[in-house]
Amino acid sequence: MKLNKQEVLVCNCEGTMTIDAKALGKACAGAVGLDEGAEASGEMSVASQLCRVGIEEFQRHAKTGDPLLVACTQEAPLFLEALDEMGEQEARGGETASGTKQATSPIRFANIREKAGWSKDAGNAAAKMAALLAEASLDIEDSNSVTMTSEGALLILGNSADALEAAQKLSNRLDVTVILEPGTNALPPRVMDVPVFTGRITAAEGHLGQFQVSLEDFIPASPSSKGTLGFDGRPQKGASEADLILDLRGGAALFPAPEKRDGYFNPDPGNPALVADALLDLTDMVGTFEKPRYVDYDDAICAHSRAKITGCTRCVDNCPTGAVQPDGDRVAFDPYICAGCGTCASVCPTGAARYSLPAGETLFKRLRTLLRSYAGAGGKRPQLLVHDTEHGEVMISLMARNGGGLPANVLPFVVNQVTQAGLDLLLAASAYGAERVLVLLPPNKDDERPALEAELALADTVLDGLGYGTGRFEILDDADPEAIEQRLYSLKALSPMAQADFLPLGRKRSIMSLALSELHKAAPTPVDAIDLPEGAPFGTVIVDTDGCTVCLACAGACPTRALRDNEDKPQLSFTEQACVQCGLCRNTCPEKVITLIPRLSFLPEAGEAIIVKEDAPFECIRCSRPFGAKSSVEAMVKKLEDHPMFQEKGGTDRIKMCDDCRVFALAEEDQHPMAAGARPAPRTTADYLAERDELRKAAEKDMAEKGLLEKNAGADTEGKA
Repeated sequence: MKLNKQEVLVCNCEGTMTIDAKALGKACAGAVGLDEGAEASGEMSVASQLCRVGIEEFQRHAKTGDPLLVACTQEAPLFLEALDEMGEQEARGGETASGTKQATSPIRFANIREKAGWSKDAGNAAAKMAALLAEASLDIEDSNSVTMTSEGALLILGNSADALEAAQKLSNRLDVTVILEPGTNALPPRVMDVPVFTGRITAAEGHLGQFQVSLEDFIPASPSSKGTLGFDGRPQKGASEADLILDLRGGAALFPAPEKRDGYFNPDPGNPALVADALLDLTDMVGTFEKPRYVDYDDAICAHSRAKITGCTRCVDNCPTGAVQPDGDRVAFDPYICAGCGTCASVCPTGAARYSLPAGETLFKRLRTLLRSYAGAGGKRPQLLVHDTEHGEVMISLMARNGGGLPANVLPFVVNQVTQAGLDLLLAASAYGAERVLVLLPPNKDDERPALEAELALADTVLDGLGYGTGRFEILDDADPEAIEQRLYSLKALSPMAQADFLPLGRKRSIMSLALSELHKAAPTPVDAIDLPEGAPFGTVIVDTDGCTVCLACAGACPTRALRDNEDKPQLSFTEQACVQCGLCRNTCPEKVITLIPRLSFLPEAGEAIIVKEDAPFECIRCSRPFGAKSSVEAMVKKLEDHPMFQEKGGTDRIKMCDDCRVFALAEEDQHPMAAGARPAPRTTADYLAERDELRKAAEKDMAEKGLLEKNAGADTEGKA
């Protein structure tokens, strides 16, 4: 059978699963949400041991070059090996008997055994299997990545001989440097095969391939150390660079969420097993590594700041690794530090931060296909189980192998990190028909739990306000798979949800708007508005129009253009549907007349621009041309009329003029505002000689008046005689 243009190969795993081929084929035919132009066709056949006895059947389909979807993940390596054994001529570009080139068969794998077939409820799992196969058949958009390079420069930090012992074990594979804390007592090594220093760490930054540790009291080990390792030299300040860090100090880690910092290992030095695991992992940390760029950031709609006035800080406050930092009016995402938890995207009110693993709208496309295909195949009461690729997959496997497996109406939905589940995913799942959304949270995610709980609580408030009731969103964090299984089988039926179908296009706000519209249409009590808690990303603003001067500072600061001006006249309008309650308008307003009211309105007016205040234009007192809001100009005049700078001629009259007349007025106050002193005439030699004669004549005249000239003349005559 073909599903989404892919040949589907299903196996009952030697009869351990009861699969009705006809029922499964019929269920797959009802799949909804496939790629454009794709559909289910043909008859479903079920093998018994496709990976062993039936391997020739697999190879026969692979030779056609058509895409394959194999409903088995456990034996995926064997199927890939079988393709290699088919040889280049048959499976990878060889020529057929007709002389034409044969295409390679692209292969995908889906797990219907642990997630559906190995269950005490497997007899009712045909719709679930069809939904899982339909989801697996979708084309997944590739994500972008960043590159990190490690050349094996390892920095070991410690306060005991354990650091030196670890250095000896790794020195043959890595370029090791040891830094011991001041006061460390340790035996000197018999052979000093790695550099050893002491120093006090003051700061650390960086990531795999680019760590930098700042130090004080940095001193090298003394080569003459005898009983105890000593250090000689003048203490210095400096920084040590490394590709990798092994921190065996046992105290506070160098970085927040240390387990999420690539290249930084911080095992408990008192646990030899954890230390051994870290040493083993370090030996493989040399080379070039590709890391997904988890977050797609659009700074044009970021509500962090405007003109150095802060608004939204949700991503900065909730990032566990410190990968998100303020950067002027925007925020900066460091893809090398980001651990991919997705919390920033889940709490972002505008959708400026979007989780991009998978990229684009693929996540919601998968969600739509899974839920709509389940309903189209006749499935009832879908419970969406959101889980990750590690803890969640292990828990599901343990339940299937050692217990009763998943109930037939529990649809597992795998994501990279469950903490990426935000309000948009929760509302979209509800709109597509999920009776509940259950999040399987790993035990090591406690630091990210508050943000996830807040998103679930907000979604619960919205659905309760529409009459769907509470209890539709839940976190499952029990480490015992048996307890999880018991919880899943004990779920009580809730009232039906909407069975909407819409294309999940656009960023977060667009998807939430589509989902909310569908939920409101099918709501038991379709109210006009729902009151929300403070911090919710929906709401309105109340403007005290008596104090508003229509300066439009709020409109200039609004990142979503919920508040707008009018190019033709002094006017402020507001569109509630676009408001994210970031607070930039309130923080920017010079008159402090704006109040935020969190709520969710379903009225048509919420999507329209409503005029908040309209003012008469102020006319220039010189030319009568309108150039601003009357109340705004009058407010400025009142504030500045007593200011010393406006007490001279013209005073505040210039504020009442348009920009052109203001220039004219300044020029008219001084008849020659650009005039300078008279330019002196160039001096010549004749000028200097004439000036000298005048000075000489003036001196002679002065002497004559004093009788000195005649006496000097007489004395001169006598001298000659």
